[in-house]
This record gives sequence, structure tokens and C-alpha cells, in this order.
Amino acid sequence: MGIPRGAGVNGENDTMSPSSMILGNDRRMLLLRFLQDNNGKAELREIVDFIAENEGQNDRKHRKSVYVSLLQTHIPKMERAGIIKFDHNTVNLLKVPEDVDVYMEVVSKHDISWSTFYSGVSVLFALLGIWLNNIPLVIISAIYFTLSIIQHFKTYRVISRSSDQ
Repeated sequence: MGIPRGAGVNGENDTMSPSSMILGNDRRMLLLRFLQDNNGKAELREIVDFIAENEGQNDRKHRKSVYVSLLQTHIPKMERAGIIKFDHNTVNLLKVPEDVDVYMEVVSKHDISWSTFYSGVSVLFALLGIWLNNIPLVIISAIYFTLSIIQHFKTYRVISRSSDQ
């Protein structure tokens, strides 16, 4: 008899989507980011150091805590979802869920997203087009503004879905 489906570690639901499972935890996000930055392959020790450094605590005790949580929770959960493969202390990235790519456009918690940046630039160019009485510039700015708003709502939907679960 095994663990019932849905009764995950730390009260997390194993039936949630892979993207929600990643987005719902900072360490899994950092693990994924590190793998993406390192051509999809890394040693566990390197990942532990990266996560500990990003969490602002690089002492031995904290690194051990990161190591244990990766081995006992995060890596198995991401392996079951088919996102990574773990073999002999090496982690290989297999695939990134589509919604996670949308969300990961944000560099860090305190930066603005690309969609917000493009919205602002579009507004500036629209105002410039109006001031110069250049109708094509106004139209193109409106199109880019519309596209950036759509992207912004797609990103927001991914974020809100992950926080609901």
C-alpha cells in the first residue's frame, strides 16, 4: 500500500499541474532557472549552492537544508512530472511546462515584466505619434499595446492559477 494520490509532501497536492507545482515553490523555480542557464544539466552540489546563495544564506547549515529538501521533496516531485531526470547527483532538464515559460519572463520579484515594459513604450510612442500627427505610428503603437496587454493577462492568469493551488 502506497501513499494516497494527492497526499503530497508538506501537504502539497500531487495532482496539481506541473506548471502550478513549479510556480508554487521558490526552490523549484530556482532549480529550473539554474538548469536553463546551464544548458539543462547540472550537478546537485552546484544547484544547492545557487539556491542557498539566492536565498541569502550560504552557511553550511542552510546549504544542508536546501540539499535535503531538494532530495526529499523537490527533485522527486519534478521527476514524477517528467520535468527533470536525476541520476548519480546530476540533474537533467527534460522539458519546461509552457505556462512556466510565460511566467519566467519576469527576472525577479522586484523587476517589471516585459509585457509591462512594452506597454509603457507603446504608450510613449502613441503620444509621440499624436504629437507628430503621424497616424501610422499611433496605429502600430496601439497594436503593440494591445499585444502587451494580452501577454500581461496571460502571465497574470498563470500566476493566479499557481497561487490558488
